[in-house]
Amino acid sequence: MTRIGLLGITGRMGETVVETAADRDVEIVVGFATSDVESVEGVPVVHPEDAAEALADYDVDVVVDFAVPEGALVVAEACAETGVPIVVGSTGFDEDGTARLDAVSEDVALLKATNFSRGIQVLQRTVREAVAALDEYDLELMESHHNGKVDAPSGTANSILETIREERDVEPVYGREGHAPRSEDEIGVFARRAGDIRGEHELILAGNDEVLSLSHRAEDRAVFAAGALDAAVWLSDRTPGRYTFGEVIDA
Repeated sequence: MTRIGLLGITGRMGETVVETAADRDVEIVVGFATSDVESVEGVPVVHPEDAAEALADYDVDVVVDFAVPEGALVVAEACAETGVPIVVGSTGFDEDGTARLDAVSEDVALLKATNFSRGIQVLQRTVREAVAALDEYDLELMESHHNGKVDAPSGTANSILETIREERDVEPVYGREGHAPRSEDEIGVFARRAGDIRGEHELILAGNDEVLSLSHRAEDRAVFAAGALDAAVWLSDRTPGRYTFGEVIDA
């Protein structure tokens, strides 16, 4: 049984990971959070600043992170110190944060993903093929998430955008207002925040009197929790380095 430390255990995704783990051959043995909570569903909660000691005390095999970049970096560096692999689900890292994650991956296995949905992985591959084939079509990218999400566009939308830009020389335009004629080399990127939307992403390709829509909608956060736990089990015995969720799917 894989012993997991969970960063962000008191958040929406953290709670879902705990629920999903109950039906799998894994055990959440310790959680990390900055709130004054001693335990969640019987799992002890420790402050991220004390992660290094807790990883050793609870004999953690791998950490799963669903928090914010600041906390993720603190725990990731504790993982590097103690030799514990980490699955990073936080998004919104700046250049310095990305560099710090790269440094962590020199000491332990690190898997960073903006989305742990198997469907999104397939969408990414389909996007690459469609953008390359329909190279003269206009592109527009839209995403929707719950009203508590703080980064925009979403990490998944940025990943899709990165895939597109590997195939097409386009510049993102984040929303439009007033007199805003469209240029041939742009892609509109739009973010919506409302209610309890789990996650929706859509890319449209329009031209030649037709519109192709490629979209994905998550119906439940358990989709992401299950994927993250799959990634954790897969990563737990890997050698140091950077890994992707696509490698987990392919395996």
